[in-house]
Amino acid sequence: MDIEASRPIDRLLDGTALKPVFFLFVLLPTVLGAVHHVDHIVRGNHLGWPFIQQVTPFTYSLAIYPLVALSLSLTLRNRVDAGYWTGFFAFSAAMIASVHISPWAIEPPRDVIAPYANPVVGLLAFAVLLGLIASVGLGCAYAAVRWHRVRS
Repeated sequence: MDIEASRPIDRLLDGTALKPVFFLFVLLPTVLGAVHHVDHIVRGNHLGWPFIQQVTPFTYSLAIYPLVALSLSLTLRNRVDAGYWTGFFAFSAAMIASVHISPWAIEPPRDVIAPYANPVVGLLAFAVLLGLIASVGLGCAYAAVRWHRVRS
């Protein structure tokens, strides 16, 4: 087996895999998600373990970071493709939106904006959340297009 031909970077550039720009669609929501999690800590609401003793949806949401790392590792090893990422992003977008901006939201916009004394800071925190939802949605769309092109 040719070692050079099996490098992950070669897979990225061979025309059938996810393109390098795809990693921006993973990086941006990951960074925005981390900023949103820090926002939870700063405003002190809707927290969970490890910051308080209760396990809450916040606690479970922290699992996204090892899941992203595992998914990237599997992508680089040619174990998952754009179809996997389409599902990953779609599920993530649905979860984030349902928790924050749906009619049955457990953390509605007022819970993101109101804890801040300065409403501009609260609106900025909400803008980060909306950016997170939008970036995950765009990642889903990009992965779906790549998946369709590879399958066609």
